[in-house]
Amino acid sequence: ELDSLLITMSERGMRLFEKGKKPISIKTKAKEVFDVTGAGDAVISVFTLALTSGATKQQAADLANTAAGIVVGKLGAVAVTRQELVAALKEL
Repeated sequence: ELDSLLITMSERGMRLFEKGKKPISIKTKAKEVFDVTGAGDAVISVFTLALTSGATKQQAADLANTAAGIVVGKLGAVAVTRQELVAALKEL
């Protein structure tokens, strides 16, 4: 049985559905979009890493959204570094 679902919606951000809660809309964090290659991979990996580190699903989705915003600001399939993620979070 599915207890939650995270949907990515390109420039419209993300939507998090959790059983028994109202859906949450998360606005995109991308400033400029050069290439969307790897954005979904960044979302999956950062969301999973955050969850396994003890984050709530909303916290994990916010962090994953930030990571995707970094990825689309670069050309090609790229990784997000810890330093980039920390710097982006400090700007929020």
